[in-house]
Amino acid sequence: MLTISLIGIGCGDPQQLTQAAIRAINAADLILIPRKSAAKSDLAELRRTICADVLTSAHTRIAEFDLPVRAAADEGYRKGVDDWHDAVAAAWSREIARHLGGEGRVALLIWGDPSLYDSSLRIARRLDPLPAIEMIPGITSIQALCAAHALPLNEIGEPFLVTTGRRLRDNGWPSGVDTVVVMLDGSAAFQTLDPEGLQIWWGAYLGMPDQIIMAGELSECGTRIAAARREARERHGWIMDSYILKRKS
Repeated sequence: MLTISLIGIGCGDPQQLTQAAIRAINAADLILIPRKSAAKSDLAELRRTICADVLTSAHTRIAEFDLPVRAAADEGYRKGVDDWHDAVAAAWSREIARHLGGEGRVALLIWGDPSLYDSSLRIARRLDPLPAIEMIPGITSIQALCAAHALPLNEIGEPFLVTTGRRLRDNGWPSGVDTVVVMLDGSAAFQTLDPEGLQIWWGAYLGMPDQIIMAGELSECGTRIAAARREARERHGWIMDSYILKRKS
C-alpha cells in the first residue's frame, strides 16, 4: 500500500513545525521536494533546511523534482488549474515509481496547511492507484498574519470570510461580513475597493527572515503597501503575502 503524507510546515519559520509533523517526516520512506523556479529557490531551500534540522531516520530518501508550470487554458481558469493538477500528479507518480515503487510512505512538505488554498489533497486523489492519504495540519498564513500583528481575527460573535484576490477584484466586498481575509492576490486587489472606512493588516514572507508587515487605514497606507510588495517582488523574484480587511462598525 502506498501512503501519501501531506505535512503542513507553517509559513517559513522552521520553529512552527509541530511534533506530529516531525514524526511524520521521520516516518516517510521518501520525501518529495518540488523545485518551482530559480526565482523561488527559497521555498525549496526551506524544505531542505527543515529536513536537515529534524530528519533523523536513516532510511528516508529525499528526491527533488521540477514542478510543472501552470499554463493558461483557452477554456478558462478552472480548465487551466485542472490541467496543471494532472501534470503535477503525473510528476509525483514518476518520482514515486523511480525512487520507491508501489509501496511505502511518501511525504510532501506543504507550505502553511494542506486544507487552505492548497491543491495537494486534490492532486493526491488523482494518483492511480489511489493511495492512502494522511494529512498533518500546519500553521496557516492567516494565523501567522494575526500573530505578527497581535490581531484577533473575528470581532465578538461575528463571522469572517476567506477569499482570493481575484474574487475580491471581480466581485467587490463580500456581502454579510465586515472582516475579509485575502489570499493568493497577485495584483493588490485591495486597490479596487473604496477605501473609506476600511482598515488593512498586510504581511509578506510571514515567518521568514524577510518578513514585512504593514497596517493602518486603507486610504492612508494602501498605496505604500502596493509599492512595498512591488519592490519586494522585484528584489526576491517572488512574493507570498496575505492581508485582512475590516470595515469600521
